[in-house]
Amino acid sequence: MRLTDIEIKRLPLPERDNRTTFDDAVKGFGIRLTPTGARSFILAYRRKSDGKQRRYTIGPFGAWNTTQAREEAKRLKRVVDGGGDPAGEREDSRAAPRMADLCQRFEADYVPRKRPTTQRVYKQQIAADILPEFGEAKVAAVSHADVDAWHHRLSKRAPTHANRALAVLSKMFSLAVRWGIRESNPARGVERNQEHKRNRYLSGAELVRLSNALAELRDQGAANAVRLLLLTGARRGELLAAKWGDFDLKRALWVKPGATTKQKTEHRVPLSAAACQLLAEMQEQADDQPPLSGPGGMLV
Repeated sequence: MRLTDIEIKRLPLPERDNRTTFDDAVKGFGIRLTPTGARSFILAYRRKSDGKQRRYTIGPFGAWNTTQAREEAKRLKRVVDGGGDPAGEREDSRAAPRMADLCQRFEADYVPRKRPTTQRVYKQQIAADILPEFGEAKVAAVSHADVDAWHHRLSKRAPTHANRALAVLSKMFSLAVRWGIRESNPARGVERNQEHKRNRYLSGAELVRLSNALAELRDQGAANAVRLLLLTGARRGELLAAKWGDFDLKRALWVKPGATTKQKTEHRVPLSAAACQLLAEMQEQADDQPPLSGPGGMLV
C-alpha cells in the first residue's frame, strides 16, 4: 500500500514480534509496529560498500507525519546512492567521545604530571567551568564560536579566571588533536582578556614590623624561612624543598634542581651577603633545630 497517516492508524498491532509495513511509493520506506503500540518510520537499504542490509529509524509516527517521513526517506536514499551509510554514521556519532570523556582522560593522563597545586586548580576549573558548559557535547562538535561565547560569558564575571579556564580547555583540545579525537583546536584564536600584573612591595614601616614579629616568633626555624624568602625572592615551595647541598656559600650561589622549580629546569641564583650569612648561621644550628619541611626538606 501507499502509506498514509490514516492507513497507519488502521494497521493492526502484531501479537509478538515487531512488524514492518513498506510503502509502495518509495522503496525501503516503511512503518515499524511493535506489540506495545509504538510506530516508527524506517528506511531499509543496502550499503553500497559491501551490500550489507541496514535499517535507519527516521522517527516516531506522530512526531513525523507520513509525508514528512517519506521526504526524509528520499533524502536518505540519495545519501545512500552517493555511498553514504546513514545508520553507520548515526552509530559512529553515538559512540563518539563526549567532552566529559575528554575531561576524564585529561585528568588521568595529563594532569598528574603537573604540580599538586596546578592539579588542584585544573580539576577545579574543569568541574566548575568546563563540564557544566561542554560535558554532554561531542568533542568533535564543539566549534570556535562555542568556545568564544563561553569565554565571553566567563569574562563578564572574572576576566583573569576566564583566561585561565580557556588555557586549560585549549590544552585539552590540543591533546584531543594528538589523540586523534578531532582535527583542530577550536580554542585557538579566541582572544584573551588583557591582564594587568600587580606588584606589591612592603614599605619600610611594614618591613620593620615584620622583622620585629619574626624576632619574637618562638619557632625561629620558621622565622628564618620567612627571612630567606625576603632575601632571595624564592617561592615558598622552592625554599621548603631546598637541601644544604643546593647551596654553595663560598660562591654565594643557590642551585635549584629542576624538580623544585615551576619551569622544571635548573636555576642558579646568586645569593646576597645577608642571605649567605643567614644560611651560615642556620647551618651551624642545624643539629639543634628540626627541619623546616619535614624529611627531605631544608636543613637536612
